[in-house]
Amino acid sequence: MRTTCVATAALAAVLALPASGFAEETSAAQVSLPEQLVNAFNAVFGAHPGLRANHPKGVVLEGSFTPSDKAASVSKAAHFAKQAKPIPVTVRFSAGSGLPTVPDTNEMPRGMAIKFSLPDGSQTDMVVLSYNGFPVSTGEDFRDFLLAIAASGPDAPKPNALENFLNGHPAAKTFVQTPKPPPVSYGTLPYFGINAFKFTNAKGKTALVRYQLQPITGVQYLTKEQVSAKGPDYLSDEIRDRVRRAPVKFHLLAQVAEPGDKTDDPTVVWPETRRTIDLGTLTIVKAVEDSQAAEKKLLFVPGALTPGIEAADPMIAVRSAAYIVSLSRRAQPQ
Repeated sequence: MRTTCVATAALAAVLALPASGFAEETSAAQVSLPEQLVNAFNAVFGAHPGLRANHPKGVVLEGSFTPSDKAASVSKAAHFAKQAKPIPVTVRFSAGSGLPTVPDTNEMPRGMAIKFSLPDGSQTDMVVLSYNGFPVSTGEDFRDFLLAIAASGPDAPKPNALENFLNGHPAAKTFVQTPKPPPVSYGTLPYFGINAFKFTNAKGKTALVRYQLQPITGVQYLTKEQVSAKGPDYLSDEIRDRVRRAPVKFHLLAQVAEPGDKTDDPTVVWPETRRTIDLGTLTIVKAVEDSQAAEKKLLFVPGALTPGIEAADPMIAVRSAAYIVSLSRRAQPQ
């Protein structure tokens, strides 16, 4: 990858962008913000008919969720109640890029999406990222961040749009500069909720929380030497093999905000000293036989919630609407 900008090179590595991935900004005047976000992803990564605008490369697995004894004390959500049997889940791990052929060996965030199938036949979703925090605080800034990337190819005048954006958005600059090494497995990464939610228990008591998923086997990354020996699809291959040998498990935690903590700004990471509550154990037991066919039917929406859980950050609505725009486009006949 050739570039003349250190910041651009760092972000290109994070997002797995080749130099040819940069494109001209398209006018979005008369277009809703969720549509603008999807258009901005397409401006950076190109449009890939039939695939997600972001995180198109992934693998689908199945398992279950068993709530802890403490879960119902913080939320009356159906999947946190004491169960006669575990809650079925569908899980999708993904590469944090809009390129469907991005090598798993690239440095980038990884995604995890979980669909809980509740006892009454309804569903609720959770969408988390292997980076704690987010580069921007609003949907508008996220659009502008993507468009700045798209406008900042190697031949762009200096300072380019991305440099200007990063200079005015410290959280985005931190996001770009923070290492994101390839993991041993999708099952050895921690994952973090981007936004805050309001929990309400059966007694009406509320708490503002962010999710964390911690791998029970511990966090494990590859060394540079190990990365060089891996193939471009090693993470998908590895997780399929791993669940054949034994279940992959995560602790689902709720990090609880204290008075004064920002709950409507995902760039602000809460201190590690904040209390966490064990919500239960996510157990992944098998990969679906045809992952590509399965994921075409799947939509994971951050705002697909159930009573006992409410959005506490306005960005959740914007993200959810953008996911639906992306689905509507990939569902169109090719």
